[in-house]
Amino acid sequence: MAVAAHDGMARAILPSHTPLDGDLVFAAATGTTPLTEPLAQEMQLGHAAAVCLARAIARGVYEASEAEGDTVPTWKARFAAPG
Repeated sequence: MAVAAHDGMARAILPSHTPLDGDLVFAAATGTTPLTEPLAQEMQLGHAAAVCLARAIARGVYEASEAEGDTVPTWKARFAAPG
């Protein structure tokens, strides 16, 4: 699932998976719910993880606030309409 979730980074960050970006995804499972269709459900979980991570990254960029000493403006400071 972590490998599939990693695709969410590629959907949200350009360039992604470079040797210097330090991107890493961890996944954990309890194993308490057995999969009735392991292959199909594993693919669905991976897809959901990738979509979730891509949305989380996009939301983080959108919701970022300015801090003292920033050298680059936030998305909102640069692109959002006033008011």
